[in-house]
Amino acid sequence: MSTLEAQVPALREIAESSNAWPFQEARKVVARLKRHPKDEVVFETGYGPSGLPHIGTFGEVARTTMVRHAFRVLTEDKIKTRLIAFSDDMDGLRKVPDNVPNREIMARHLGKPLSRVPDPFSSEYPSFGAANNARLRAFLDQFGFEYEFLSSTDCYTSGRFDATLLKVLERFDTVMEIMLPSLREERAQTYSPFLPISPRTGIVLQVPIVAHDAKAGTITYEDPDTKEHVTTLVTGGRTKLQWKPDWAMRWVALGVDYEMAGKDLIDSVRLSGEVCRALGGMPPEGFNYELFLDEKGQKISKSKGNGLTIDEWLRYASPESLSLFMYREPKAAKRLYFDVIPRHVDEYQQFLEAYERQDLRQRLSNPVWQIHSGNPPKADIPISFSMLLTLVGSSNAENAETLWGFIGRYRPGVTPQTHPKLDALVRYAIHYFRDFVLPQKRFREPSENERTALLDLRDALAQLPADASAEEIQQVVYEVGRREPFLDKTGKIKTKDGKPGVALDWFNMLYQVLLGQEKGPRFGSFVALYGLKNTIDMIDGALARSA
Repeated sequence: MSTLEAQVPALREIAESSNAWPFQEARKVVARLKRHPKDEVVFETGYGPSGLPHIGTFGEVARTTMVRHAFRVLTEDKIKTRLIAFSDDMDGLRKVPDNVPNREIMARHLGKPLSRVPDPFSSEYPSFGAANNARLRAFLDQFGFEYEFLSSTDCYTSGRFDATLLKVLERFDTVMEIMLPSLREERAQTYSPFLPISPRTGIVLQVPIVAHDAKAGTITYEDPDTKEHVTTLVTGGRTKLQWKPDWAMRWVALGVDYEMAGKDLIDSVRLSGEVCRALGGMPPEGFNYELFLDEKGQKISKSKGNGLTIDEWLRYASPESLSLFMYREPKAAKRLYFDVIPRHVDEYQQFLEAYERQDLRQRLSNPVWQIHSGNPPKADIPISFSMLLTLVGSSNAENAETLWGFIGRYRPGVTPQTHPKLDALVRYAIHYFRDFVLPQKRFREPSENERTALLDLRDALAQLPADASAEEIQQVVYEVGRREPFLDKTGKIKTKDGKPGVALDWFNMLYQVLLGQEKGPRFGSFVALYGLKNTIDMIDGALARSA
């Protein structure tokens, strides 16, 4: 618990009425605990290592961590909690992912558990599942999540699931009664909750069960190749369950109290909940979050590799900005693509700056409180990401040193050593500009009216002292813009001095003609950072291009 939490007795009282969604979710777990007391509450997230870990996987862990922390606040940390990150690496490989090397090698192992398919990337890991598990854990560790990693293969083969598997076998007919109505007629004819793993081929078999014996702990199936009847124990990793009964079995075996899932799994959650009850368990609390979409509005898929990877986001922005993306509106579908990054970088900083001015109730609704488990750092970045992106483009900066030359003049005393987070932001901005902004730059020619306005702006800026403040420069920009066709005709823009407002068209023109982009930061602040002489030269260059 943070220092702030320890010092403010009113924290729990305020948290109990907070509308922040992690507290709403945590209150469901508190109510569950009152109905069914226990000494430990288990939160779980699931991951299918059939493809490279993507941001959606990280999001589930981040969001569940937020709910877990909210629960700790509501219970004053008097109840022990655990967060299990579970990997379904016992699943059979159904198809070879599109975004891996050595696909022909993997194709030879179709149908085998992911933990028995060779690693296509290198010989570093014993299997494809293990390689993907390692990638996921490396990032979760880097981010500082507190979790316990569990492998489905380890749980099955070690006997950890044996007692619950025998319970599924004991209630075989009941489980079938729950599952069969949800299946297509053809699928229902061959369905079994148990999937035997062939001792001959190692493949996870989708075959009918011809007999089951709860007392012996066995099932009997027909080998699809030899047509012989094979009897096997269901324990010790010799079988695994179909994924919906498997989910329910896991909830019972691990005592899971909370797990969220994507909106596409609503029916699966319901069915697994029914199986869980049939096994004598209680389904966990949770909610269904909306799915992440790629730039075309399609669902993100691990096997397709569309959307963003964790490493890609972290090339262009901080982990905290990614956490902000995950925190916001979890029940709304959101595009998860490169163009969402700059806004979340700057809005994270804005929330951090607001935090210092807020009272406790407001802080609990501030995303940074949830992102940093109640103890956010001090705001310490004096220049926005959007400003840095514009500065990179305007100065043709190819390295951080060039950018720091501008920053040092604009903010004396601010250096990479005094502001390491800003230094990281500078590097992010250079990467992002090179990869996404530069290829999209399109300078348009100004109209005659716009040329006249730009000439007047140039002359007005030339009259300012070299050390003019951002606000002084902004006022000059406004004054020059108070003309047709840039005057606000809606009456919605109010000015303190009662003068006519300036429409966004004026600033959009400056961005498009001078910077080659559709939008940008506050223009006066940009000029103060870039320098009056450099800005005048930029205007001269734009006018010369269009002469």
